[in-house]
Amino acid sequence: MNNSVAAIVVTYNRKALLGECVDCLMRQTPDPPDILVIDNASTDGTGEALAPLIDSGAIRYENTGRNLGGAGGFQHGMRRAVELGYEYLWVMDDDAMPSPTALSALMDAARALGDFGFLSSRALWTDGTACRMNRQRDLKMNNIADYSQKRVSCGAATFVSLLVPARVVRRVGLPIGAFFIWADDLEYTRRISRRFPCYVITDSVITHKCPTNNGGNISTDEVSRIERYRYAYRNEVYVYRREGPRGFMRLALRTPLHILRVLARAPSHRLRRIGVILGGTLRGLSFRPEIEYVDDDTKSGGVQ
Repeated sequence: MNNSVAAIVVTYNRKALLGECVDCLMRQTPDPPDILVIDNASTDGTGEALAPLIDSGAIRYENTGRNLGGAGGFQHGMRRAVELGYEYLWVMDDDAMPSPTALSALMDAARALGDFGFLSSRALWTDGTACRMNRQRDLKMNNIADYSQKRVSCGAATFVSLLVPARVVRRVGLPIGAFFIWADDLEYTRRISRRFPCYVITDSVITHKCPTNNGGNISTDEVSRIERYRYAYRNEVYVYRREGPRGFMRLALRTPLHILRVLARAPSHRLRRIGVILGGTLRGLSFRPEIEYVDDDTKSGGVQ
């Protein structure tokens, strides 16, 4: 280890995008981070494509052996980085492309603040507009509207360029691997912001090369992706349950609204989409996953 920052990238069958991401990380100025790639058992030759970088020691590569989902991948990678002794963990998806000064802006803020829970970058889509799926939320869990200040107080953010001190990870635990996909970052960052001040650093910029800038929308998404939304609704119910009366009120309003959107906008399979909404929501009411900690003898299944 020759760096205090580990960039943790979780990947699955997107070797071309991953290559771009790794290149962006290696071009960070003035000090690139160490790079830890967590491969969720890709079948597209990701390991072979990275072999020259692995062999040269330019990156650290770990194959999980099976697809743990984004949540399990980040849980694995963050645990590993803390165990390796890194002071800061910089996490992102494999389709996230940080600008050359994205990390330095985060680190400048980290040094100025001293005590904080996490720092989040401003995420843009490929056309330069704000990336909708990466809009941070305030402490009331509403989308942040004003990014005019260099530092904006934040209650929740995504894993697209998130800087977390290792000491915070040891305190609050790891992301919940049982989420598999969706809302793992929402849950985790909200868990942190309930204990520590957290911020968006607006001059740290990252481009998220997601296919569209629409975000996840069950009413208009492809039929092949509908079942994935069971995770989204289940996991988000768990998150909002912890917000008390405000969270339950949000859920009570959201569920019928999403059903109405399906009825109004879905091009097909309306009943199937509604079934996923209701099924995932009901599962979320009794969903109580365990929160794991870096030290194996310290675990909790309750609210942190």
